[in-house]
Amino acid sequence: MRMFKTRAASAALFNPSDALDQMPNSMLLLDRITGTIIYANTAAEFSLKLSRKLLVGYELKDVFGEHQNLEAMLAKCTSESATQRIDMFLYQGPLRPDQKEFLAYVTLAALEGSDLMVFEWFEIAQQTKTAREERLILQARANKDLMRNLAHEIKNPLGGIRGAAQLLDYELPDPALKEYTKVMIKEVDRLQTLVDRLLAPHKRQKVISEVNIHEVLERVRSVVLAEFPAGLAITRFYDVSLPEIIGDKELLIQALLNIVHNAAQILEDRRQAGDAKIQLQTSISRNVTIAKKRFKLALNIHVIDNGPGIPVEIIDHIFLPLVSGRASGSGLGLTLAQSFIQMHGGFISVQSEPERTDFHVQIPYTTSDNLNITEPLGEL
Repeated sequence: MRMFKTRAASAALFNPSDALDQMPNSMLLLDRITGTIIYANTAAEFSLKLSRKLLVGYELKDVFGEHQNLEAMLAKCTSESATQRIDMFLYQGPLRPDQKEFLAYVTLAALEGSDLMVFEWFEIAQQTKTAREERLILQARANKDLMRNLAHEIKNPLGGIRGAAQLLDYELPDPALKEYTKVMIKEVDRLQTLVDRLLAPHKRQKVISEVNIHEVLERVRSVVLAEFPAGLAITRFYDVSLPEIIGDKELLIQALLNIVHNAAQILEDRRQAGDAKIQLQTSISRNVTIAKKRFKLALNIHVIDNGPGIPVEIIDHIFLPLVSGRASGSGLGLTLAQSFIQMHGGFISVQSEPERTDFHVQIPYTTSDNLNITEPLGEL
């Protein structure tokens, strides 16, 4: 009897809107008589970029515009008394006049025993984005062992090669021949620096604390502007209400510095012309899925530049080691940035076209127990 009362009490406290907010797809509750919106879940708010308070009272045509299939679906659902899930169809068009067109599957269902309908949609682009995120994570894990083994295999013989080159330089009687040994020593030192960049984070003590992401971004901004003082403007659009995240501040600084610095280097021609721009944005997302894990809140950071864009042939491999869009690049900056962000449970993705490249960093709000802050070549 006591168990029954407990379950009854739990059912009485259950709020259907809380369940809708946990759904990954965008959902609207409609009044079946008037056809107006009475509730929007969190995913719908994010997709439409409108709050549920503003959406209440709108009709579907106010949001999606005039659409023949949409009108037929609505008419069918409102005319039938029985609960019925109306056939899914592919919608193409803008969510609002100020947004780009998108593709989405939409459904409409009447709720039995009530005057309510549920309108649901999920964007095809979102499915593609999720699949791409999973692919990036798998790529990073697949490359982990390769990078770690490569770093150690290179590091071990470097000391011996450098020592032999120095002895040879000392023994050679002809100064002209010593130019060759100097090249050998210089190249060994370059490889040593490369390996140190891969292994150095393992040598420093990890410091997990509450981190203000805007302090991190301001530090990054000041460093990049100090190196590129002419022809580059870095603007900020911060959501100052964001809570602090749990993480390693220095690793986050290094990750974002790698991204912003890389953008500044790509903007070389723009800097010379005096119109190079990098934009830093922060916002928050609710009920997001990262690496097949669900999080209530996640931090979004966008680094947007007006450069030439990433070449099509390398954009799908830009986070792989030794892949670079610049002839002088080492191809490690973005690889390490991705590793550092993944240690915090997040990911980095990129969308690029001429005049606009957008690196999107997403980090979930979590506890220190859920973080895996190890060296970039360790477990991700």
